Amino acid sequence: MTLLHTVLALVLSWTGLSSVLYIFSTGLFTVVALWTARLLLRHAWYTHKLSCFSKPQTRSWLLGHLGKVRHDHCQIFLNYPVLIEHRKYRKELFLQTLFFLSGNSVLISNGEVWSRKRRLLTPAFHFDILKSYIAVFNSSAKTMHDKWCRLVAEGKTNLEMFDHVTLMTLDSLLKCAFSYDSNCQQSSSEYVSAIVELSDLIIERREKNILHHWDWIYWKTRQGERFKQALNTVHRFTRDVVEKRRTLLNQQRETEAQSEIAPTAQKRKDFVDILLLTKDEDGQGLTDEEMQAEANTFMFAGHDTTASAICWTLYNLARHEHYQEKCRQEVMDLIEGRDGQEIQWEDLSNLPFTTMCIKESLRLHSPVQAVTRSYTQDMVLPGNRTVPAGTICLVSIYGTHHNPTVWTNPHEYDPQRFDPSNKKSQTSHAFIPFSSGPRNCIGQKFAMVELRVVVALTLLRFRLTPGVNPELGSSRVRRLPQLVLRAEGGLWLQLEPLNTIYVDAH
Repeated sequence: MTLLHTVLALVLSWTGLSSVLYIFSTGLFTVVALWTARLLLRHAWYTHKLSCFSKPQTRSWLLGHLGKVRHDHCQIFLNYPVLIEHRKYRKELFLQTLFFLSGNSVLISNGEVWSRKRRLLTPAFHFDILKSYIAVFNSSAKTMHDKWCRLVAEGKTNLEMFDHVTLMTLDSLLKCAFSYDSNCQQSSSEYVSAIVELSDLIIERREKNILHHWDWIYWKTRQGERFKQALNTVHRFTRDVVEKRRTLLNQQRETEAQSEIAPTAQKRKDFVDILLLTKDEDGQGLTDEEMQAEANTFMFAGHDTTASAICWTLYNLARHEHYQEKCRQEVMDLIEGRDGQEIQWEDLSNLPFTTMCIKESLRLHSPVQAVTRSYTQDMVLPGNRTVPAGTICLVSIYGTHHNPTVWTNPHEYDPQRFDPSNKKSQTSHAFIPFSSGPRNCIGQKFAMVELRVVVALTLLRFRLTPGVNPELGSSRVRRLPQLVLRAEGGLWLQLEPLNTIYVDAH
């Protein structure tokens, strides 16, 4: 620091600045130096505490594995949940971004706050509620399929799946969450455009410019301004829906209290309705701000993950024609003799092989590649090894699902792994596409219902084969882990309409 002080003193004397500024600058240097020393000491302490665990060779004592992590990085970490202390900053950045997006929702809250919200949200994913969403999934899938038929009729048979399926899942979620028909699959929607832009901006912030990791820099950039504008659009929409629905609910209660006439049949309850009605053990419900946070999380976290799962399932079936045909026959046998082409709630349990194919796709191409957990206390493990409190544990879902000690021939697509007769041979945590434990995905049943409906209807109406990626000029597919698993240059499939009645009707 002596050299720095000397240089600074010379500069200040040449420029004629006051001694007060010199003292302030010296103090700033001291603060920065102490902050840096604290980080280095913390890094050294954690490195020492975790030295009992095996790890890949590092670049240096300071950089660790920085720069060695590629898109297929999870292959490095197959044998044990990786303990990487320097990932804490990255995790906090992501959660901080989600906090701006959705507030302190169940996704990022902790302790008793999380526990209370989880209890209040659980009724929203009860089977009786999910049953009422079946019609929505059928309708949204039909809208997408109608659009595909029109494109095929125009000679456009090679389609990118993520663009279409993401709009379809957003369409479904808006109806399930808000009873709002956005028509986003047919025309532009301000709210949907804002959701898509937020997803893109979060990815860009995480990966393209390290300076944008600091809020005070990011909010002054053009990207930061775009993020705020899109965020305002999303929050304004959700706030208006919650406020109007609460007012309507209060009016209905007053009318029923003043009238001796029995209440009329109510409309299907959506996600916001259930949040408005649910109460905890003390009779307290969620505030408007809490409901907005949960609704935003439901929309943001639900559309991308389900879209990824649907796209990769269709891709895997396109690559394995015999499995595709077996699924198609299963669906055709199920609806034989019916007037319409819709999947009913009772049908879901009668699609065993289609469900096996979906689960195998979730294993091979999990939408979420990893989850993190923070140790709140020291954890003693076998071999007298201790993980210190404060460590961030990165659990690789990709690594678990591709671990040859857990799965035989893990890179092959084999739906028979999920035949009920083989379930006993699986360990309890071998298959974790929705994470595991008390903080697993609360919406996994919702996702599986939509997956089965959309995949079954798609196979009923179209034959799928691998498409050609225009950027690569081939059918080669490369994984692209972002917020969810996508494909470089998109995921392209060739579509051939199958059902003559369905095609002629459009």
